[in-house]
Amino acid sequence: MATETHSHHEVDHHEGHETDQNLWDGSKSPFKVSYGKLMMWYFLVSDAFTFAGFLIAYGTLRFSMPSWPLPDVVFSTFPGGFHHAPLIFVTLMTFILILSSVTMVRAVQEGHRENKRGVVKWMALTIVGGLMFLGCQAWEWTNLIAKEHMTITINPFGTHVTDGVYLNEDGTEAKNEMGEVDKFTSGHTYLIHKKDGDFHKRKFKITSGSLKGQVAQESFGPKAFGGLFFFITGFHGFHVFSGVVFLSVIMLNSMSGLYAKRKNGYEMVEKIGLYWHFVDLVWVFVFLVFYLL
Repeated sequence: MATETHSHHEVDHHEGHETDQNLWDGSKSPFKVSYGKLMMWYFLVSDAFTFAGFLIAYGTLRFSMPSWPLPDVVFSTFPGGFHHAPLIFVTLMTFILILSSVTMVRAVQEGHRENKRGVVKWMALTIVGGLMFLGCQAWEWTNLIAKEHMTITINPFGTHVTDGVYLNEDGTEAKNEMGEVDKFTSGHTYLIHKKDGDFHKRKFKITSGSLKGQVAQESFGPKAFGGLFFFITGFHGFHVFSGVVFLSVIMLNSMSGLYAKRKNGYEMVEKIGLYWHFVDLVWVFVFLVFYLL
């Protein structure tokens, strides 16, 4: 009796060993996920390192330069001629992109239910959200380049590192719109306006520190600000544009019934969904690092 029990345990152990081996014989994925989704995860991890490098570089430069402009001033314009609305427009952009992530979730859910009509509907809404985000980004770039004359090499936004008061052309103290002396404190961000093709750098008198009483002039802000802004947001925008193209192709394939024939829960929709969620998540970090710090 004991011998039979011992033999039975040996058989169970042997069968369990064979089952473990079968996971690695090529017939099944050892991670219980398809090859396509696994490769998508590999790509997203490598892309995350790329974005992390850019954002870390930005943060390092931002906190090493006291003249770095404040985002509240740089990004304070809203379509329609509204000014002094800090970060309102970029917050709207962020909301649109996050909402498109919600519609992407719904598309994946409908795919698991093998509901072709639902997949197409929610993917179309996701594409609309992506296009709206790209449109917002195009307006922001146009405003910064055409209206405020910021480029990758010229940054008209700067920050004062001393207290001071602005001067008129004749050397007298300037007045602001309220009729008061136009003074500023250290940390105040300014914009050098362009008139008749030339930048107009205002003069000011320093009222604090070892240089108190001396007359100085506004200077351009760090060049890295414009370069990093256009590169990082442009790189992310390229991801969004690529995502819209992929979404459109996959939506058309879904409409044709290609994925319905595979009976795999519209796995291709789920894979592009992983990419789209990654793009949305990266934007949250770009928003945090670039627009809030």
